[in-house]
Amino acid sequence: MNTERDGLAGARTGRLDLVPLAALHADEMAGVLADPALHAFTGGAPLTAPELRARYERLVAGSPDPAVVWRNWVVRLRAEDRLAGTVQATVTDGGRTAEVAWVTGTRWQGRGIAREAAAALVALLLAEGVRTVVAHVHPDHGASAAVARAAGLRPTDEQQDGELRWELRADRDDLPPELRDGAVVRF
Repeated sequence: MNTERDGLAGARTGRLDLVPLAALHADEMAGVLADPALHAFTGGAPLTAPELRARYERLVAGSPDPAVVWRNWVVRLRAEDRLAGTVQATVTDGGRTAEVAWVTGTRWQGRGIAREAAAALVALLLAEGVRTVVAHVHPDHGASAAVARAAGLRPTDEQQDGELRWELRADRDDLPPELRDGAVVRF
């Protein structure tokens, strides 16, 4: 499995590039993530560019726990040559389990960008041997639930910190073809 330290791969979908996160993305991403409404379900507030740069530097340095791998990408909308959000995975269990998350800036929401990026993220993880993909979604966040469903995850009965656990198991017979057949191109 690739890690930030040994060369995290990027990926390309029909409209998007998933570009490995770097501290240099902080200035543009601070604008993308500036809307306080993005924190309605997760809490917190938008970070300034310097705060985001420091966070990105920590993420790129990698997890201090050798059993945990942090994988982070910015999402670039090619037609606009602009960053529009992020996707991330925390990989554990010897590379077999990944907890994923996504965020799309308010300006780019409603265009299917999060769905496309999350599906690409899940396809990358499955291609690299992850067997279980997990996301935690607030029960009132319909848009994020739709993204999870489009990425092949299903809701479970489990809750953690007020969020519903969504899960995809790679051994399912009904995985969407784009998750089975490598619908993303790595670069």
